[in-house]
Amino acid sequence: MIKNYKIVLQYDGSRYDGWQKQGNTGNTLQGKLEGILLKLTGRPVEVHGSGRTDAGVHALAQTANFHADTGMTEDQIRAYFNQYLPEDIAVLSVETVPDRFHSRLNAVKKTYLYRIEMGPKKDVFERKYCYGLGKPLSVKRMEEAAACVLGEHDFKSFCGNKKMKKSTVRTISDITFEKEGTKLLIRYTGNGFLYHMVRILTGTLIEIGLGERSPQEMKEILLKLDRQAAGFTAPPEGLFLERVMYEDRE
Repeated sequence: MIKNYKIVLQYDGSRYDGWQKQGNTGNTLQGKLEGILLKLTGRPVEVHGSGRTDAGVHALAQTANFHADTGMTEDQIRAYFNQYLPEDIAVLSVETVPDRFHSRLNAVKKTYLYRIEMGPKKDVFERKYCYGLGKPLSVKRMEEAAACVLGEHDFKSFCGNKKMKKSTVRTISDITFEKEGTKLLIRYTGNGFLYHMVRILTGTLIEIGLGERSPQEMKEILLKLDRQAAGFTAPPEGLFLERVMYEDRE
């Protein structure tokens, strides 16, 4: 009997070409999972992720789902995944969900975390998991700018896809800043994020935190609906998909 399974997984994205499988590479997260499911079921199984993290981006709790016919229990499926997955990918949980559940379409909110090292050099053992800015930032200026993008807006200026034809309207419900030693942690929570949106927002906030732009510019950038008006795209290694939320489930 075919069942719908929801999985939560974490991964170090450093050596992968992103989430989505592509014809020119087999080195994707989706590809690795589908390869194991092919072994497990003996037939192709498509895995749907809650979002397509880019090359080099990490996940603390990515959610995905797939339909499969297997006699294994949920715990056995999880153990099978973890037996064959490389050490930088782990399936944390497997649960049977209603047939209509879709990890991307049913997600109501996501939280992304971006980690910035403001100290002169990154910790050797964390070098793959934060952006080494190496300069102090004014959190007060960044908070003032971040307040301008809260709520529902057209985020076209913060979209890295120039050919985007679908709506670029999204809602950001929260942006928080937390200092952890010499690191600055920024968390973005919203109903969805465009291609490179979190990284472009972060790059823009960094420029404001360095005093290269004024906090008030954030409103003007939004209104221009032009990627060229916003700041640089912060590198992928500082970005983590931290949480995916669903109605009536979490």
